[in-house]
Amino acid sequence: MSIQGKANLLMIIVTMFWGLSYTFMVMGLETLAVYNVVALRCIIAFFAAGVIFYKRMIKVDIKTLKYAAIQGFFLLLVFALSLFGLQTTSVSNAGFILSLTVVLVPIISSFIDKKLPSRAVSFAIICTMIGITILTAQGTFTFQKGDILVAIAALGYSIYLLLNSKFTRSVESISYGIYQLGFAGLYGLVLTLLFEAPTLPNTAASWLAIIGLGIICSAFCFVGQTVAQQYTSATHTGLIFSLEPIFAAMFAMMFLGEGLTVKILIGGSFILIGNFVAQFEHMHLSRFLKKQAQEKVMH
Repeated sequence: MSIQGKANLLMIIVTMFWGLSYTFMVMGLETLAVYNVVALRCIIAFFAAGVIFYKRMIKVDIKTLKYAAIQGFFLLLVFALSLFGLQTTSVSNAGFILSLTVVLVPIISSFIDKKLPSRAVSFAIICTMIGITILTAQGTFTFQKGDILVAIAALGYSIYLLLNSKFTRSVESISYGIYQLGFAGLYGLVLTLLFEAPTLPNTAASWLAIIGLGIICSAFCFVGQTVAQQYTSATHTGLIFSLEPIFAAMFAMMFLGEGLTVKILIGGSFILIGNFVAQFEHMHLSRFLKKQAQEKVMH
């Protein structure tokens, strides 16, 4: 297998574990409050990844810490809103709604650049909105509170990704990413002390959920993604990430007893089509820009 093939395989494993994180979050919420789950998840991830990369972390500068503090806030926002949302919506819905980031990123970029979205992105937006409506609208076209909270989390994650692409150009990426988890854990701990009663898991299932979220779905996934993205393209990464809601729905059926409904099949299909169209347009744009650059070098 080629290096890119191995990197793509690692990204699929990372995406699978992110899909599993929704099930772990539901399990954690059975005995722990929202900010408590976020605090434990991020603090465990911070120390687990920190043990491996401590040499890079002790060389950190003020700029890295500043950027990590900003991104830690957005991570807290995404994790907390997802958890609040999962209290009143299904894991399958949450997975598909959070995949909105694939479409939201180019929309926000269009506003920043003051350009209209391309035809492909516009088509992807329409497909995604149809899918979201099918997934979340009840008989009277009212939406569950949880669906709205997860949609806001998707918006927060889109802003996080856009800032990440800017910040990582001028900092050491691994220590920057680990400190993000540390700041998110610190913010979660403060909110736990202010609004909740801080506790440790008290059942085997809740311990499994928190350790799974911290070590597998945060520390391992962060390190795995960082390594894999050095050897594969952004387009391949985006297409693989589109599998996350499928993994989320699959694990929810296996471990939480959620059913595969017609709404999930049809609504999820529209969202996946929108995601793939957005990614393929990005792939063709990347090839066009690369070709132009090569032609300039030749001339």
